[in-house]
Amino acid sequence: MHHSNQLTLAVDTKIPPVPHQDKNLQMQFDTDSSTPDDVVARAAQLRDEINRANRLYYVENAPELDDAEWDGRMQELLALEAAHPEIQSPDSPTQRVGAPPSSGFDEVVHPIPMLSLGNVFDEEGFRAWYKRALDFLELESAPMVCELKIDGLALAITYRDGVMERAATRGDGERGEDVTDNVRTIRSVPLRLAGDSEIIPPVVELRGEVFLPNSKFAALNAEREEAGLPAYVNPRNSASGSLRQLDSTETAKRPLDMFFYALGYIDGWDADDTKRPQNHSGSLEKIEAWGGRVNTETHRVESVEEVMDYIANAGEIRESLDYGIDGVVIKIDDLSLQSRLGFVGRDPRWAIAYKFPAEQAETTLKAIHVNVGRTGALTPWAELDPVVVGGVTVGRATLHNKDEIARKDFRAGDRVVIQRAGDVIPQVVEVSAKNERSADSKAYAFPDNCPSCETPTVQSEDEAVTRCVNTTCPAQFERLLEHFSSRVAMDIEGLGERVAQDLPRLGFVSSISDIYRLHERKDDLLELDKMGETRVDNLLRAIENSRSQPLSKLLFALGITGIGSESAEWLSRRFRSLSGVKDATEEELLAIDGIGPVVATTLVEYFAVEQNRQLIDDLIELGINPIDNTPEPSADHPANGVTFVVTGRLETMSRSEAQNRIKSLGGKATGSVTGKTNFLVAGAEAGSKLEKANRLNVHVINETEFIAFMEESIVPVRPDSLDSADV
Repeated sequence: MHHSNQLTLAVDTKIPPVPHQDKNLQMQFDTDSSTPDDVVARAAQLRDEINRANRLYYVENAPELDDAEWDGRMQELLALEAAHPEIQSPDSPTQRVGAPPSSGFDEVVHPIPMLSLGNVFDEEGFRAWYKRALDFLELESAPMVCELKIDGLALAITYRDGVMERAATRGDGERGEDVTDNVRTIRSVPLRLAGDSEIIPPVVELRGEVFLPNSKFAALNAEREEAGLPAYVNPRNSASGSLRQLDSTETAKRPLDMFFYALGYIDGWDADDTKRPQNHSGSLEKIEAWGGRVNTETHRVESVEEVMDYIANAGEIRESLDYGIDGVVIKIDDLSLQSRLGFVGRDPRWAIAYKFPAEQAETTLKAIHVNVGRTGALTPWAELDPVVVGGVTVGRATLHNKDEIARKDFRAGDRVVIQRAGDVIPQVVEVSAKNERSADSKAYAFPDNCPSCETPTVQSEDEAVTRCVNTTCPAQFERLLEHFSSRVAMDIEGLGERVAQDLPRLGFVSSISDIYRLHERKDDLLELDKMGETRVDNLLRAIENSRSQPLSKLLFALGITGIGSESAEWLSRRFRSLSGVKDATEEELLAIDGIGPVVATTLVEYFAVEQNRQLIDDLIELGINPIDNTPEPSADHPANGVTFVVTGRLETMSRSEAQNRIKSLGGKATGSVTGKTNFLVAGAEAGSKLEKANRLNVHVINETEFIAFMEESIVPVRPDSLDSADV
């Protein structure tokens, strides 16, 4: 996972202790009363000495013990714990050797989601992001922290009373996998945090990136080649695979390393606790003090110019580092400003990733193919002679669209330049040598008919996408079925690409609603290729579990053009049910902040199709009818239905924060003063809006009155409406 998950603020919510899942590994915290005191004391001394030596060697690069001394202490501790199992503890360095193989990984729900980062690719993009953040905060500047974007796998490690309790992968951001036993084997990860209980929260989560050093990767591949085994493709994939070994003794053989980059969930520190860091750089200092390894290339900066200097330097030292990086992460340093900025969708407003230019390579374009997506879009892709780009072997890449193929004249047999966009999506950039084409080379003819259903394709003037408009197109339905079942939608594990193709082609499913009738066809499902009883049972169980997904997930899962996860949440909160959304008018949709005329029209047109209305009715009849019970703004609050305009500079909040507060209470926050405006909230340097409000006799209130209105329901009274005896 790219370094894209340092996106959490430390908050106080209760989290229960995490039970040990493997009974073979369950440790005792209380020693047997019959254990000799000198044995207990010696074991504790050895643990302290070995853990200190590990920290000095792997974290601080200042070794204290030589190998023989370290080995001697470890062998003595192993012998003591073998003779007295009751003295074992989770923070013992002997736990780094691995545990018995596991049958699988348990699911972990992150108490604070591990979200993603937005990307910029040049100085202009970065300056635009920084300006948006400052405009939102209404500040002239804000210090930032620059960090190298490590190309590894994101982890969240929970410590209870200073001892490692659980380690989980990022997963989909909300749920990951429990890889505690494997993470115990990473020697740069502290099993017990340094310092006494006065300075460590009772429960604290450290987040960071696991990686395989480049030098260790080369040595590992040399060993594999000598043993006649295939070489690993790149360090990142090797790190990911090592961390997901079911046998942690195998993970222990891999020289994984880790940098920590953020505090996550915290329990035990009040909001005003003096021990709580006030900025991100202070959080990193805490992690270092507790024994966590923080990248020494992390720096606090004051200006855009310093950020760009840092980025330039990172590009220069990139090749000399012993770990892969694919960019720089920039964060607003002040945690209170991070909290005010919040998130837009799944990305924080307070952090951004500056991505390095994509690596390129040259290969042969063997053939051009076309896929049909769930919205009918025809997407061309290139079949390539496999080539390594940025450490990954690429055999296929996107060609974007019909117009791009024609403009760049891509043809089968061409030598082409490819790159991984954002170091992720392979794409064909250009033809490298047109003059080397053979005499029989022919320009590619984009299909006039859908490759799946033969329906004539269309391309509107205002978009580059060519589409199949047949709503019963088999390929569209297969893609929709796959999308509907994806983790970010209804999360039906086991209904991936292959099964999503098999079910319609074999006649098991012809509508989304048929998924919820598959339990009646278990015997037929058992006949599918590679679908034994266990897989079928797991699939049917996942289908049943999906019934409990919230309305917003179901709306997103339907694959309606223009409806992403965020707009699905808006619709869910406004209409509360499937039938409510189905019967919504264009006027009702346009009244939702964030829903524009294009999306409103698309929704109305979608539900005007009888086939789509029937799908909703079928889902409801099958019991797939989640109701959104999110509390609505109180109708009793005096701001409900009232129109505000906020102008000028406020002292305790930004204009955006004031507008969000208004909307949360059911009010309307508009940008222009009109005769329908009820209140103008005027801060310092209000300007022309204040003049217009006075001209239109709009009630003008100050920030103190506004806060009393919002928080205490005290409606401001116009001075000219008071009786003289009240003045």
